[in-house]
Amino acid sequence: MSLHWKLVIDCADPHRQASFWAAALEYTLEDHGALITRLLAAGAVGPEALTEVDGHPAWRALAAVRHPEDRFDPASDTGLGRRILFQAVPEPKQGKNRFHLDVHAGPAGRAATVTRLEALGATVVRHVEEPGGSWTVMRDPERNDFCVH
Repeated sequence: MSLHWKLVIDCADPHRQASFWAAALEYTLEDHGALITRLLAAGAVGPEALTEVDGHPAWRALAAVRHPEDRFDPASDTGLGRRILFQAVPEPKQGKNRFHLDVHAGPAGRAATVTRLEALGATVVRHVEEPGGSWTVMRDPERNDFCVH
């Protein structure tokens, strides 16, 4: 039996990263406000674990995005399929990523996708042309590398 999974990415600002990647991938930014309100009312979580984002209560150290076509728990808005969770960590990024996301726009859509991602806050590192293919290496707002194919 296969396992359910989510990708967890350490970062400095989970809400900024989640907003960027939701827009970049055209994913849904999860809104955990209803869950947080219930947990606060039950005394299960304190205000020190929370912040406010766009007028809604949010986890201070966590934010997530999910594929818009995947199932999700309506009581918590937590995705049950393709999901990326961003968690705040105190230490800064050091060195090269051990793994990264590849975004597939196709050869005809690559330039427009790169331009759109730059407008969202990504930067181009380099364009790669090899016998096996071509792609653009970019960095997200926290300087994590990813590729646009």
